[in-house]
Amino acid sequence: MKFLINSDLFEYDVRGLLQAFYPWTRFSTDRDEEDPECLSVTYFAPAELPLDEETRRAELKARAERAEVAFTDGEKQYHATVPLDLRDRKRAKTTLKQAVYGILSENAGHTLPWGTLSGIRPTKIAMDGLRRGEPEEEILRHMENDLLVSKEKAQLALDIAKREKPILSVSEEEGYSLYVGIPFCPTTCLYCSFASSPIGEKAALVRPYLDALKEEILFTAECFRDLPVHSVYFGGGTPTALTSDELEEILSLVASSFDLSLSREWTVEAGRPDSLTEEKLRMLKRYPVTRISVNPQTMQQKTLDLIGRRHTVEDSVEKYLLARSLHYDNINMDLILGLPGETEEDIRDTLVKTAALSPDSVTVHSLAVKRSSRLNLEKEMYAAYRMENTDGMMDFARKTLEREGLLPYYLYRQKNMAGNQENVGYARPGKEGVYNVLIMEESESIVALGAGASSKKVDRKTGLITRVRNPHDVATYAADPDEMKRRKQKLFFGD
Repeated sequence: MKFLINSDLFEYDVRGLLQAFYPWTRFSTDRDEEDPECLSVTYFAPAELPLDEETRRAELKARAERAEVAFTDGEKQYHATVPLDLRDRKRAKTTLKQAVYGILSENAGHTLPWGTLSGIRPTKIAMDGLRRGEPEEEILRHMENDLLVSKEKAQLALDIAKREKPILSVSEEEGYSLYVGIPFCPTTCLYCSFASSPIGEKAALVRPYLDALKEEILFTAECFRDLPVHSVYFGGGTPTALTSDELEEILSLVASSFDLSLSREWTVEAGRPDSLTEEKLRMLKRYPVTRISVNPQTMQQKTLDLIGRRHTVEDSVEKYLLARSLHYDNINMDLILGLPGETEEDIRDTLVKTAALSPDSVTVHSLAVKRSSRLNLEKEMYAAYRMENTDGMMDFARKTLEREGLLPYYLYRQKNMAGNQENVGYARPGKEGVYNVLIMEESESIVALGAGASSKKVDRKTGLITRVRNPHDVATYAADPDEMKRRKQKLFFGD
């Protein structure tokens, strides 16, 4: 499919809609290529524009007064002319996206549950409205009428924003959240795009990595010695892919180096059941770990085998029950809807079996096909597999979990999600993942350590957010820990 646009004005937003309607399609921008499918957006100004591209772009942004949107699908043609008053850029963008959305939905024969929204944090719209003191009905009206969000999704976003507000009160105090990344797993899942490697293949890098991570921990603790940590999150990867002694080495250093007096939560992702042992669970109990994840992703053995998770359904249940027997009282379980080859019956079965275990929280993910995942890189191998998620399945998940007392408390979206749906965290009241809410609402700084970890500085006065990422590659990270120190120093404290 071809996507032609004569300016980068709102290009990101229009392209996002095109990808939402046609998530598995590659888009060409070659004007000379013959293609029976093409979306074009052409901006017009009152007078003839300069030919110089840089000047033309600047002039368009200052003077564009209308846009013509055309979509060609074989012999079908659609067209709309959109007025653009760039004195109100927000309204101009909304109007343009509504026109593009109308054309694409007519051609595709369906709407999108999240309407014209393509960002990953739709709950921020509802949250911003609540902070401004807007009536709830006005927030819903804006989402449904202006952004074309379905009534059900708009209400979900509002409900979650209301539950997030008391959790976000922690970010009103001085402090930050700490992320520690362990980029190793037992195996790499088919859908994974995280900075993570099979630990068996990278065994020689584990010790250099841990040594570099310890340097970064000590440096960061010294830099932030006057500020308390609000939440700690050990992710990856799978932290419990390390041996018990290796993981304790890092846990101990964090516990002794940072001010945890005001910490609301310490999460350790024990996501892979094949990485968990009784020894590791007992070791975690020696530290202020308040929350763990034991993630089956699915309760269908055929799917586990296909996606490369070398454990059984029984392993997931057994390790969950083991953690319960050791008095863990805040256990999360992750599920993914839309995995290759799964039917609605498979998904319903997974949800029912998971709910029956009575976890304290469940995160329901919609499969997202990431660019660097094997599912995308080797997509020809999986072309025959169904990968679907629907409003009906998400609704079934909500009802199943709410019957067990779990309520939606945070939400985010990603590109190329099955059914253009979302990821939703459900939890019993008081068992919500604090870090999850803080990072999704971008309400406080996140200091992130380890390969692939992304630190985020939130300016409390202006709301400005700046980021810096550590290298994804484990060897690159381990080879130069001083570079990680320089990046953090510059981000948080300047040159």
